[in-house]
Order: sequence, then C-alpha cells, then structure tokens
Amino acid sequence: MNPPTELRSLELISRLKRAPSEHKGNAGKVLLVGGAPGMAGALLLAGSAALHLGAGWTMLEMLDPTAAHAIPEQAELMIRLASFNAQEQLETTAPDVIAIGPGLGFSVLAKDWLIASLRYPKVPLVIDADALNLIADNPELLDLLKQRNQAFPGMTVLTPHPGEAAHLLNTSAAAIQANRTEALADLKKLTNSIVVLKGQHTLIASPLHPAEQCAQGNPGMAVGGMGDVLTGTIAAIAAQGLHHNLNLWESTCIGVQLHASAADSLVAKQIGPIGLTPTEVILEMRSLLNKLL
Repeated sequence: MNPPTELRSLELISRLKRAPSEHKGNAGKVLLVGGAPGMAGALLLAGSAALHLGAGWTMLEMLDPTAAHAIPEQAELMIRLASFNAQEQLETTAPDVIAIGPGLGFSVLAKDWLIASLRYPKVPLVIDADALNLIADNPELLDLLKQRNQAFPGMTVLTPHPGEAAHLLNTSAAAIQANRTEALADLKKLTNSIVVLKGQHTLIASPLHPAEQCAQGNPGMAVGGMGDVLTGTIAAIAAQGLHHNLNLWESTCIGVQLHASAADSLVAKQIGPIGLTPTEVILEMRSLLNKLL
C-alpha cells in the first residue's frame, strides 16, 4: 500500500471568489440535521461553521423541541423543529447540500431522517457522528449508503473519528490508530464513499482518489464540537462549490486543511492549544479563507 501524499488543497479556495453580481442562491442552501435532546450544541456549532464559511442559507433541522427556536445571538441560523415526515420536508426544502449527524442521537426520528437523507438524490451529503453509528448498527442503512454511491458516485462523504471508524469496521479504536492507512482503505471499500478519518494527521481518500494526509493540526483540537465544526465547514464549501467549480472531494479537502490550519494559526497567536474552542476556530477559518481568495 502506497503511503499517503500530503494534502495540498488551500490553493483551490481562490475558486470561491464571488463575482459582484452573486446572490445567496449562488452560495447554496445547506440543511443540517441533528441536535437531539441534550445535544443541541453540536448542531448549533455545525450551523455556525456553515454560516461563517459562506453558505447562502443555513437551515437546522433540530430534533430537540426545547432548542428548536431562534437564537438571538445567531439570528441568521434558520432553526426549526425536525418534521416527523423527513422525506416530505426534504422535498419541500430542496437543499443543495445535506449534513447529518451532529448530536443526532439514535431515536426513531433520527433514523427516519438518515433514511430520507440517504434516499435524497444528487446533492452532496456529509455524514458524521451519530449518523455513522446508526449506519454501523443497521445493515439496511449501509446498503442504502452503497446504493446512493452507486447512483451518485462522489456525492457522499463520511467523517468518522477513530471510535466511529472502529464501530463501522467492527474493531477497536486502538486497532484503527495502529494502522490508520489500512483502516482508511477498509472504510472506503466498505462504504464506497469519500472518507475522512479524523485524528492526528487526518487522512482522506475516495474510490477515485488515493489517500492524502493533512500535515496541519494540533492537540488543542481535541475538544468536543471540533468535528461538528468540520461537518458544517465541508457542507458550506460544497454548497458554494456547486456554482464555483468545486466537487465534493475538493470541497472536503479544503475543509479538512482549512480547519486544521486555522487551529494552528490560533496556537501561533498563543490562543491555545489548551482551551482552544471550536467557535474560535470557526472565526479563524473565515479569516484565512478570505485571505486566500
């Protein structure tokens, strides 16, 4: 097995530069699904990342009824209570990108939304967190994922951390970490998806692309919510990429490297590594992205 090459994707950011006449439709409609009771923060972080990284609309399908209301300090987020008819809601909303998993939980409603998302055609789909665990626990969901990738190749990305990767591969996180490159290849073979294996020197590969490794990142990123931010980032870049000549693979590569580079930039400014927050990384990503346009 060839060793991964170094991820070099930030030069692609220049494609996101906007013409003077562009409107929010050119930046895409991102729909994020999750936020079960007690886990609303995960979806809010993903939504904040999507908003600050340039999505034209950021819509949150919140599974927690107590959290499904407007947030005054982030009024731009369009938050609503997740419908019990997920397929109908998706068809009505007509998103350009779907991201599902942050704080999703394992309820019947969570599973229904995952099924509807896997069945929703053509648009880029980002799958993270509890959505990955649901796929690991339900062979019929894995089958739906494979069917989606057969019908729409290159349109689905999975972003597991080592624990979620271990669940998908029926092994241990220690085994994943012992041979991350092999685990990445196994995940790609199992799911036929673009796969981002998070962790130190995050790895990314797809059925059409050999493994690449992100050289950036630091231990300050080891905090809850950092993966949710990556999910929202990839979704926002993918949504803009639809009108700016970036496919989901390229958008994912940008998201991974920008996320890690922003964390390194903050540490270089003596913000962290200990106590580095996902919200700080969101704002630093926005700054770096705009400098690179």
